Amino acid sequence: MSNQSTLLFNNHVYSYYDIRQAVSAEGKELSQIPYTIRILIESLLRTYDGNDVTKNHIRNLIHYDAQSPSGEVPFKPSRVILQDFTGVPVIVDLASMREAVLAHGGNPHLINPEIPVDLVIDHSVQVDVSSCDTALEDNITLEFERNNERYEFLKWAETAFANYRAVPPATGIIHQVNLEFLSDVVIEKERLLYPDSMFGTDSHTTMINGIGVLGWGVGGIEAEAAMLGEASYFPVPEVIGVRFIGQLPTIATATDLALTITQVLRKEQVVGKFVEYFGPGLSKLSLADRATIANMAPEYGATCGYFPIDQETLNYMRLTNRDENHIALTEYYARTNHLFYNPQLEPSYTKVITIDLSTIRPSIAGPKRPQDLIDLADAKATFETSISREAGTQGFGLAPEELDKTVPVTIDGQDFSIQTGHVAIAAITSCTNTSNPYVLMAAGLLARNAVTKGLRVSPTVKTSLAPGSKVVSAYLRESGLQTYLDKLGFQVVGYGCTTCIGNSGNLRPELAQAITESDLVVSAVLSGNRNFEGRINPLVKANFLASPPLVVAYALAGNTTIDLTSQPLGFTPDHEPVYLEDIMPSRQEIETYVEQYVTRDLFEKEYQQVFSASQQWNHIPVTKSTSYQWKVQSTYIQNPPYFHQLDQELSIRPLLHLKALAKFGDSVTTDHISPAGNIARTSPAGRYLTENGVDYMDFNSYGSRRGNHEVMMRGTFANIRIKNELAQGKIGGFTSYKGDIVPIYEAAMAYQAENIGTLIIAGKDYGMGSSRDWAAKGSALLGVKAVLAESFERIHRSNLVMMGIAPLQFLEGQTADSLGLTGFESYDIHLPKEAGVHEIVDIVAYSEHGSIAFQALLRFDAAADIRYYQNGGILPMVVRKKLAASKQ
Repeated sequence: MSNQSTLLFNNHVYSYYDIRQAVSAEGKELSQIPYTIRILIESLLRTYDGNDVTKNHIRNLIHYDAQSPSGEVPFKPSRVILQDFTGVPVIVDLASMREAVLAHGGNPHLINPEIPVDLVIDHSVQVDVSSCDTALEDNITLEFERNNERYEFLKWAETAFANYRAVPPATGIIHQVNLEFLSDVVIEKERLLYPDSMFGTDSHTTMINGIGVLGWGVGGIEAEAAMLGEASYFPVPEVIGVRFIGQLPTIATATDLALTITQVLRKEQVVGKFVEYFGPGLSKLSLADRATIANMAPEYGATCGYFPIDQETLNYMRLTNRDENHIALTEYYARTNHLFYNPQLEPSYTKVITIDLSTIRPSIAGPKRPQDLIDLADAKATFETSISREAGTQGFGLAPEELDKTVPVTIDGQDFSIQTGHVAIAAITSCTNTSNPYVLMAAGLLARNAVTKGLRVSPTVKTSLAPGSKVVSAYLRESGLQTYLDKLGFQVVGYGCTTCIGNSGNLRPELAQAITESDLVVSAVLSGNRNFEGRINPLVKANFLASPPLVVAYALAGNTTIDLTSQPLGFTPDHEPVYLEDIMPSRQEIETYVEQYVTRDLFEKEYQQVFSASQQWNHIPVTKSTSYQWKVQSTYIQNPPYFHQLDQELSIRPLLHLKALAKFGDSVTTDHISPAGNIARTSPAGRYLTENGVDYMDFNSYGSRRGNHEVMMRGTFANIRIKNELAQGKIGGFTSYKGDIVPIYEAAMAYQAENIGTLIIAGKDYGMGSSRDWAAKGSALLGVKAVLAESFERIHRSNLVMMGIAPLQFLEGQTADSLGLTGFESYDIHLPKEAGVHEIVDIVAYSEHGSIAFQALLRFDAAADIRYYQNGGILPMVVRKKLAASKQ
């Protein structure tokens, strides 16, 4: 079933898998098939082997029915990209798998990436130092001091594994480096042409969809499987078409558009679906704007938000210094194989949603979720209302008088007064916006205008700028705008995700003390993509997403109880009021600056030596060896215990006598389940580090210690804001065990000692947020056997199965509360030995008051899920396959 054709380009003959030929052979019309489905068809044609990928898979996809898609797709991406938080455990697992294969007499070299893998180190830098000219240098120094052991391990991996390379620290953010440099859009390998497609171990991998590359975030364990040649199985998706009409008004930014789309598509419930953008408004959006929108796909819940290849793609490839011959080849191949956007033909979508770009208004999102859009004109009233609104995703449950609370603070001998809503953190950060020169130039121009009028930012506001790549610094510097950002405290603090992932660093001690002692509700305003509770900084309860220029504006204003559309954000030295409209640059001025200063030469210069420019990285010593020499005393890298039962019989058994470890409500995120930020001194993880001789100042973050399962399992469910209904009102990672309230980790260990399995009960959207493999790995190591929830976020459900945990969903209309489940029962889950896809299973909950019998949906969504679960997870399954192969 080859369907291979050839094309002649520049006197060279190339082969490719002809999508139209395959579709026509089945009597179908290609123009009706969405572009994302075309890419999947091409992938199946190219990877067809009769085993993982069968003729039935291909035929089913060619006969795609947008209204009721059925079947599954065994997808093998072209490459994988990792960031260091998720990448370190992936490489640890590969090293551990080599160890397991060796221990069972196999060939360790069978554990090797079979497709290209890039690891971009961008998650480890913290904002320890800010608002000074040495911030960048100081933070880099601290980053290398803290993470030297991890970095040694990652450098060892470069010598040990083929098809693997690392982009050093202080280079850029994974998704921006991917967009600007790593992606070829169309891959040419031995004269075979095919579309670039990818998995990434970060949920915002979807940013690459902006350039016409199909990719999305997966858990680290799923990425490992792809690296080792395993197909990723998922249901044939619904494809939602989003038709753009009109043009963005001059007052709106790409951030405003992305936040609006997030709200609209969340309401449309696109979780687990593909989103594809088209329409007459598409040509009015720059590649940077498209990437901003694509980046937010996890926030609107979609698997991906895809923009087909078109002229803007080619323009961006040219701007970012891609090879001219390759740009021409990309266009020729994309047109020949019908992957180039045709505005005259609209594919058949499951549903079409129209968004009028001209209606987009300046906005922010928060205070706890990215989908909670607030018109800028309503921001003051919304924040004030949230203070006394019932505690939850949009409220704090406090008395209205809380708004009047003020607290004195003395900094460097100067007295200040801060109040509820004080902007404690103002951060221009994250991949979402730092790849977009329009919003960054807007921030720089606004800073220039503010400085010119004599405005300054109070030292009670922690300001920072973390560009997504060195190109950003280059054009801000060349344009002269960085000087004005510096004067407002927005000096460059590092090239990484920083505040958006919780690496905001500590607040000034005086400020932290004032906030803590008064229990003041303070705010963070960041140009990020995530603002979940407890994520940004443990002392900051209200977090708002905003465009970079609005981050600067709120920093100047100093409080989120201001209406930026009608109140002055500051005063000149002559006490004249300055309004946002006075300093906001015009669209025309922004575009002029972008055109003049964002040039191809900058991309050429900054990416010339991307893998070798960091001298600190180059000086890290490395020992070459096939297997890693584990250090028993290490608190960063340890060999995880995933392969102790490789000889166990493969079967599915009932789960009996389970005890509930936790009972949660709605919207429990992977940040709640597996935090990435600070490690509290008195937490189980903190006590472990102290017992192992680590000073509190050197605890680093959970994210940086993801290569050590001892830390991570203790950190599972340890978020300071998590609310377990079994903990009798105590907030944080606690539960009830035999009448006592104890840390969840301690209860889990006690249950394991008694040989009792555990269960998690939850509400809607369990596991939403980042694709954290440790949310599933940690649960598995704690002894969790099943999660019973009202609904799951796509990636986390998949990760649970891949770690041998059964995901169960309450039947429609039922919840834990409607069934009368308290979480203090003992549970029997009667999994059938021959469990099938979407099997309905019987569950009985026993208590001293009797029993409650009910049914739930077993969320095995594909046949592959059953195989993973039977094997106790995907990692043991792959090792078994490799051992079998090495014995042949």
